[in-house]
This record gives sequence, C-alpha cells and structure tokens, in this order.
Amino acid sequence: MENLILFFNSFLSYLLVLAVIVVLAGIAIFVGIKMRKRKNEQLEKESNTANAKA
Repeated sequence: MENLILFFNSFLSYLLVLAVIVVLAGIAIFVGIKMRKRKNEQLEKESNTANAKA
C-alpha cells in the first residue's frame, strides 16, 4: 500500500510540473502573438507614411 501512495504522489508531482509548463507555454505564445501584431501595425504605419511622402 505504501508503494501505491508513493507512486501516486510522484504521479501528481509530475502532473503539476506538466501543468506549470503548459501554462508558461500558453503565456509565452500569447505574448509572442501580441508582440508580433504590434510590430506589424508599426511597420504598416511606417510603410503608409513612407508611401505618402513619396
């Protein structure tokens, strides 16, 4: 019975680590998409101002 409890404890520990990794990856993806969209908007504005001056 003690081995089962130790196995279950280890399993939950790895499950918690997996959950933390998934959350961090989700945050990183969200931030990356947000930064890329902001950069695309900035490049589009610069392109529009360059075309207007030309």
